[in-house]
Amino acid sequence: MSAGDPHPEAAGASRVPHVEQPEVAIRGRAGIFPVHRIYCVGRNFADHAKEMGAEPSKPSEPPVFFMKPADAVVADGATIPYPRGTSELHHEVELVVALGAGSDGVVAVEDALALVFGYSVGIDLTRRDLQARAKARGLPWDTGKGFDRSAPVAAIVPVAESGHPVDAVLSLTVNDRVLQRAPLSEMIFGVAEVLHELSKLYDLRAGDLVFMGTPAGVGPLRPGDRYLAAVEGLATLTGAIAA
Repeated sequence: MSAGDPHPEAAGASRVPHVEQPEVAIRGRAGIFPVHRIYCVGRNFADHAKEMGAEPSKPSEPPVFFMKPADAVVADGATIPYPRGTSELHHEVELVVALGAGSDGVVAVEDALALVFGYSVGIDLTRRDLQARAKARGLPWDTGKGFDRSAPVAAIVPVAESGHPVDAVLSLTVNDRVLQRAPLSEMIFGVAEVLHELSKLYDLRAGDLVFMGTPAGVGPLRPGDRYLAAVEGLATLTGAIAA
């Protein structure tokens, strides 16, 4: 750049950017789990669907899917700033499935669990007011779900250590008060069924995370709140909303 360049900022903008790889810790290992995509399942607990004024998913119909950006992940123990653009930040605790292998075609239900690297617990943070307004107008509600720091996730536990959790209790405590609690056996679609259905729509890849849906009891998180999410006997996640 010459001393007389009238637009010095253009030189900086033209540089190839360095982009960090979103990642999640792996429990007991020095390595990290690189995140490719984040898929989420909606209405996978009947009581939650009802509390949101919706019909629960039917096992005979495909699950409801939406996505978050990979860099929405937040590490265990983090304090998260209250997100912009909302006055109704809500919590949704979920089992998280981490894929260690992928497939270019449809994965059979009986083969789906072989793709799983491990499991964790996470929170699908939601800007509920934005989501509700979009729903009311029949518009997409990406801004209600796919925003910065909207996917806190605990360290992933490899399936070799955890097995495949089936009836462990999923729970969320805010400020020492239990607000969400249900066994995983209440999920309408299990992990294998969800991966099978996802593979009908997308090429699954190593590094994908799948948030499996939330039970009833969702509600607001306010500045200064502390949360503890858990899948009993598997993983815990702690964090807070900045005061």
